[in-house]
Amino acid sequence: MTEPTEDVVLHHCHVVDGVADQPLRDHAVWVSDGRIRAVGPEDAVTAQAPAGARRVDLGGAYVTAGLLNMHTHFSLSLPGPAGDALKDLNPHALALHMASGARRTLLAGVTTVRCVAEKSHADFALRRAIEAGQVAGPRIFTAGRALVCTGGHGHEGTDTLECDGADGFRRGVRSQVSAGADLIKIMISGGIAGEHEQIDTPQLTLDEIDAAIETAHAWGRKVTAHAGPAPVIQAAVERGLDCVEHGYQLTEEVAAAMAQAGTALVPTLIVTRCGDFFDQLGVPAWMQERSLSAGPRHVESYRMALAAGVEIMLGSDMPPFWPTEGTTGTVRELEHMAEHGLAPLAALRAATIVPARWLGADADIGTVEAGKWADLIAMDDDPTRATSAFRSLRWVMKGGDVVRDDRAGVTA
Repeated sequence: MTEPTEDVVLHHCHVVDGVADQPLRDHAVWVSDGRIRAVGPEDAVTAQAPAGARRVDLGGAYVTAGLLNMHTHFSLSLPGPAGDALKDLNPHALALHMASGARRTLLAGVTTVRCVAEKSHADFALRRAIEAGQVAGPRIFTAGRALVCTGGHGHEGTDTLECDGADGFRRGVRSQVSAGADLIKIMISGGIAGEHEQIDTPQLTLDEIDAAIETAHAWGRKVTAHAGPAPVIQAAVERGLDCVEHGYQLTEEVAAAMAQAGTALVPTLIVTRCGDFFDQLGVPAWMQERSLSAGPRHVESYRMALAAGVEIMLGSDMPPFWPTEGTTGTVRELEHMAEHGLAPLAALRAATIVPARWLGADADIGTVEAGKWADLIAMDDDPTRATSAFRSLRWVMKGGDVVRDDRAGVTA
């Protein structure tokens, strides 16, 4: 990692700022004290910056805001030998494992993540270490442990907290807020990774959903829900749910209700089309079958959400940096989102400014604009023309620190 300089001018580049519909060609970005001070034509920005500012030639690259991955697990342990080994890690080894994943995530161009269930509250320690500059990693917004009913989806691990009844879910919300959670996650249905459940198994009662959402909102936290079936999602949306994870089995009516209520969707399309990832982890046949067979209906649901105008946000579920199909899990998810109906520019925004707004962080991240953190990535190809442009990523900056520069051999 290079040390941030007081003033840096990034030039010889085209800026895709997330606001304009076309790249701003032959622009430059002035960075000072970790934040963007000016964006504009190269001559104008050079004139604004101090005479001694260091100039960084990006070689004609396209510069965008760093990516935000809204469905991340640094301590993910799926069924199978790889997951079993991770579950057996002691707290010290777990912390190192997660720190390694955070570093690799940042190098993959993901400068902010939303963690939606991590083991043993290690995510809070990781966040503190990153903020203190002790380890390299993205900005972290986290739900802490996800709230589940007894025996509910993911109940086997320390990344969930079993609760029952309205009072139990109220206590569960308060416990995560007390630990430092930025948001709350609830598991309201079964899922792919639960051997003794189905995707469409309802798991929370209406009073439990009500209690969790009402309590979280009272504490100023949004709520996202792992959810598959339309009826369960409908009930949660009626009770003020802020976001749906997966949404495997939406209907047009429920998609319309989500759009009207402002409930966002993180579709995680990759989880029903990632056989190579499962093979790498040794995931058992029953889970692979459940996942891959859900793929067609999953895409149909996603298209319903797009047609209804539901706000869509990027989330990979698999580790953001994970190598798959010639790229990372994050980029492959973006490609799936584009292949099934989201235009490249809309996909870029679904990975930057839209999630930044959901997190309430859009004053600081999500676009390339003056005043925001200098969380920037650069690639050779134009991401407004094809989402596959992110495969050409070669440079990453977070808060003014260059953490990856392939041409200069810089790696955090």
